[in-house]
Amino acid sequence: MNTCNFNGLTGRVVTPDDPCYHVLRQVYNRAVQKFPLAIVYCQNQEDVSNAVLWSRRNHVCLRIRNGGHNYEGYSTGDDILDIDLSEMNQLAIDENAHLLYVQGGVTNKQLYEFVSSKGYPFPGGTCPSVGVGGYALGGGFGLSCRYFGLGCDNLLEIRMVNYEGRIVNANSQENSDLFWACRGAGGGNFGVIISMTFRLPQKVNKVTLIDIRYPHADQEKQASFLLTWQDWLKDADQRVTLISRIYNDLLEGLAIIARGIFYGPPEVAFGIIAPLLELGGVKYSLKYVTFLEAVTIIGDFYPPFERFKSASRFAVRDFSSCESFNIAGLIKERAEGSVYASISFYALGGRVAEVDVDETAFFYRDAHFIVWLDTVFEDNRCNNAAWVADKFCYLKSVTNGSYVNFPYACLPCYLEEYYGTHVCRLKKVKEKYDPLNIFTFPQGIGEFYNMDFTASNCCNLSW
Repeated sequence: MNTCNFNGLTGRVVTPDDPCYHVLRQVYNRAVQKFPLAIVYCQNQEDVSNAVLWSRRNHVCLRIRNGGHNYEGYSTGDDILDIDLSEMNQLAIDENAHLLYVQGGVTNKQLYEFVSSKGYPFPGGTCPSVGVGGYALGGGFGLSCRYFGLGCDNLLEIRMVNYEGRIVNANSQENSDLFWACRGAGGGNFGVIISMTFRLPQKVNKVTLIDIRYPHADQEKQASFLLTWQDWLKDADQRVTLISRIYNDLLEGLAIIARGIFYGPPEVAFGIIAPLLELGGVKYSLKYVTFLEAVTIIGDFYPPFERFKSASRFAVRDFSSCESFNIAGLIKERAEGSVYASISFYALGGRVAEVDVDETAFFYRDAHFIVWLDTVFEDNRCNNAAWVADKFCYLKSVTNGSYVNFPYACLPCYLEEYYGTHVCRLKKVKEKYDPLNIFTFPQGIGEFYNMDFTASNCCNLSW
């Protein structure tokens, strides 16, 4: 590991000789094992500016971390300076202007507890420890997105530390090109986002928490559910957003689950989800609870950390019966050493599809849903990367593009997969606001990393 003089860094600096270093360097996905040169916990914009300038003076690459949930670990690295924003977690509401002010290190849990205390919901993410910044800047799917739009659709302004350590504001009038890019491609590419202003939704008293389960669902039933799901979603009330999942668990075997939120009472929710309850053997519940109770119950399903490998796609057309059966078959056998494998379907449409494709950097407005393949394991020696690469080949043949918030290291032509026809425009924004490519990471927009990966050579990489 490199040695460096850390003079010039302000905030709380953690180095490898710190007794807490090995705990603090860990990110959510324990399959990622990286050893940064130092972690600087910034408490204000001066700390962030000093960190950027220090990294340049010392020729040390930097990464940006708030929740530490990048699935491929791109918010950390070996021998880099990790700028951690988790201690910049202040929130404020302007109820008269319907605005929510969020610092760059705020998590979903912190945001939900704050807005709910004032009677408001928010279109945030599902996992409580995910950083709101990374979530929204990459697009921002959540269980309110069909009703309120994606996280990035509710973003009104950002405040960023640039490559010179200076503050840059961006909104629809000021630095509008940067603001456009940061709504779908902003995570770590252009600078350090230290605060965000969001549109505040109208107050909501209660919502219906939906939970649908089919235990012991074989491949045929899983395929039938997928066909039913895609037909149901076409005309589903936009007040409901669900995540459906077919999975293979070490203890449960093959099964199906769907969870989500409906902005309305249970009796109305039942009529809306009725087609999803007709396969036989279903167990379901509809709970009329506060918004905070709903997101807390959903969040409690997430463990404090996992070891996993995953890949994502967008479903832009209907799957045929044969394709649905083949998709279900992808998880019929888990990788050796895996305790869990699943394919999840994240509902889009509604308000997401109402935004023009070129209005933000998020490209896949017309997609029906996100498809996410993952495998969970307990030992890092398990060869799950090869399993995912094999299954991904079929998924790629029946889908389009990938969701940048669910990255996959082995994507060929990753920029086009993440951003579609927005790539050229994003490169121009990158060249304008980060001309020295200071903010770099694997699969970033900077030219240095603009190379093709193939499944065959990527599976030997250790992320």
